[in-house]
Amino acid sequence: MLVRGSARTVSSGGGHHWPGGLWSRLLPPVGTGRSPRKRTTSQCKSEPPLLRTSKRTIYTAGRPPWYNEHGTQSKEAFAIGLGGGSASGKTTVARMIIEALDVPWVVLLSMDSFYKVLTTQQQEQAAHNNFNFDHPDAFDFDLIVSTLKKLKQGKSVKVPVYDFTTHSRKKDWKTLYGANVIIFEGIMAFADKTLLELLDMKIFVDTDSDIRLVRRLRRDISERGRDIEGVIKQYNKFVKPAFDQYIQPTMRVADIVVPWGSGNTVAIDLIVQHMHSQLEERKLRWDMAALASAHQCHPLPRTLSVLKSTPQVRGMHTIIRDKETSRDEFIFYSKRLMRLLIEHALSFLPFQDCVVQTPQGQDYAGKCYAGKQITGVSILRAGETMEPALRAVCKDVRIGTILIQTNQLTGEPELHYLRLPKDISDDHVILMDCTVSTGAAAMMAVRVLLDHDVPEDKIFLLSLLMAEMGVHSVAYAFPRVRIITTAVDKRVNDLFRIIPGIGNFGDRYFGTDAAPDGSDEEEVASTS
Repeated sequence: MLVRGSARTVSSGGGHHWPGGLWSRLLPPVGTGRSPRKRTTSQCKSEPPLLRTSKRTIYTAGRPPWYNEHGTQSKEAFAIGLGGGSASGKTTVARMIIEALDVPWVVLLSMDSFYKVLTTQQQEQAAHNNFNFDHPDAFDFDLIVSTLKKLKQGKSVKVPVYDFTTHSRKKDWKTLYGANVIIFEGIMAFADKTLLELLDMKIFVDTDSDIRLVRRLRRDISERGRDIEGVIKQYNKFVKPAFDQYIQPTMRVADIVVPWGSGNTVAIDLIVQHMHSQLEERKLRWDMAALASAHQCHPLPRTLSVLKSTPQVRGMHTIIRDKETSRDEFIFYSKRLMRLLIEHALSFLPFQDCVVQTPQGQDYAGKCYAGKQITGVSILRAGETMEPALRAVCKDVRIGTILIQTNQLTGEPELHYLRLPKDISDDHVILMDCTVSTGAAAMMAVRVLLDHDVPEDKIFLLSLLMAEMGVHSVAYAFPRVRIITTAVDKRVNDLFRIIPGIGNFGDRYFGTDAAPDGSDEEEVASTS
């Protein structure tokens, strides 16, 4: 393994001078005497939501909370760049690193997703194998840079899916999040200066040309139905010159060069050791005690609205809080409270004056909703029990779901599943969870919505029961989020359970076994 200085400055001098614009950002090529190869066919690497290794399942579509108890960003993901020639084993090396790291969250990002949209003329050239897909200008570096920046910040991104059969981007893009580790791999992963600045570690996989040729022979003959003579001719005419001209020169900016690719286990072990130390330095300590003590004795925030405690409302609370209440009664009166809560929340939506004509032919000066659309988002699992009440009063409402669970080792809430409607950024979003004690899961759910460009003042957090601690935590981190509930209890105990509380709402509603300590639903399943 060859280790280079991690602070090496990328120089634009030497070699050939490229034209302005994009070229000023690119590393200079070497030896322009021969044309780079023309790509024939390829398959876009599609990242599955789960990566299963021999040790564990690694999530590739979620993220941990990249913020502290104040709702502000506290760390960035660790970004690794993997460069090297075609068939050098970059993807295999990436998976070996991931498995050895043993971290729960990772994103694999392929440069193949970022080919530019072709013009009509370029489409014609591509159809006849006359368009050069291995030239730096074939890649959308601006989109790559903006995507990687957002991923490092933990924000959601839309990544194009490129179809090499039609030489075009598919209509549906995939959504990814940042993670503990982001691995970006591609033949020109180090060709752009701005991109290099975003990479915390740059690894060049240096595999012998004969080995790469053998791999290409095996792949193209077995998977693409080509003959051996054609593959060798293509390699000599296009593949090797492209490597010499564009790819090999980027080896000089790598922090680490891994000879022999995935066969170099010593190099991979050293890489993993270094990354462990870097990740430890960036580790967020989710401090539940800080949440508990940060806002003691403060008045409840103005963004909080509590349903008026009429005798009817207090009577329903008495029933659902009673540990002797049967499951049928618990469900019935919870649903009644949910309906009242939803109706109360809708009164905070923006309305504007409008005039309609009655059947008697008379004008009526009324009000109509001034927004575009209403979307409900439930925090699984208890939050989904509020969906029927929302559907009952909001016709054609769209519904999304979020699953947030606690990492039992770190105490951090972590996003494990997400399904949101398209174009949610223009909607008023009703975020639903039945109980909120610490506010940790609620804060993360709000952060997820903000990552999807939902304005903070368009988010309404609804809960049947909240602790003052959770109210303060959410309001302090996100002061423009409207918080709406039917009751607020003053205390949480040492285990951060709401006191006097309601018990584990999910277990009581669904009839499942309660946790041994009688914990609230979110403290086990979603840490609200």
